[in-house]
Amino acid sequence: MVKAVFFDIDGTLVSFKTHEVPQSTIEALDILRKKGVKVFIATGRHRSSINNLGDLQFDGYVTLNGGYCTAGDDKVIYKHSIPDRDIEALIRYMETEDAFPCAFVQEKEIFMNYKDETVEKIFNMLNFPEPPIRPLNEIWGKTVFQLVSFFTTEQEKTIMSILSNCKSTRWNPLFTDVVPSGSSKRVGIDRMLEYYKIPLRECMAFGDGGNDISMLQHAGIGVAMGNAEDNVKQYADYVTDSVDDDGIIKALKHLNII
Repeated sequence: MVKAVFFDIDGTLVSFKTHEVPQSTIEALDILRKKGVKVFIATGRHRSSINNLGDLQFDGYVTLNGGYCTAGDDKVIYKHSIPDRDIEALIRYMETEDAFPCAFVQEKEIFMNYKDETVEKIFNMLNFPEPPIRPLNEIWGKTVFQLVSFFTTEQEKTIMSILSNCKSTRWNPLFTDVVPSGSSKRVGIDRMLEYYKIPLRECMAFGDGGNDISMLQHAGIGVAMGNAEDNVKQYADYVTDSVDDDGIIKALKHLNII
């Protein structure tokens, strides 16, 4: 019996085409809640950047790819930040070698060192609120939970060797979410299930991106959206239709959850 369902946002709950949650998905979430199933967000976004879910209610939020988790709206139950020495090494590299657009995600705010056409393209695609631009040196001494880094796959090996206590969770060729080693949506799910005392076998997860693979593998039932890449689908227990073709409600009905 499924007692908890975790949903990625972009490309899963929310369409890249319309930037909205399909009506069928809104109905599915309502049915789940009426059946007593807890529903959770599992996203790479910072909580302040979740601007596309309307008035939908959730029982908790796994944000920053598992690095910051809240039960209900604001009870912090887990957080895991990037080591200061990695941030310091990155700043030195960007000041002397090769600067690239980067959003520094802190507990309460986000800022970027600069933006270019690639940044604007991605933020428009995601309908993502653009962070303010501030001098790079303002991040000294601040706690950082995630980096939204606009470097290419070719640059990745070099830059990630500097961030030796982090990992890249790329789901787009133009940028990657860099998180501390040990962070993942899988870890965030575990923390949420522990808090609510729900067995892992009684949860399911929906996702479409590379940063969703860990939770699709881990959940009792992992469902990949039809718009996911093949390298994501191969880790799912079930592949449904795309977000724009009512994939969530179709999967829930096919699997006899609703």
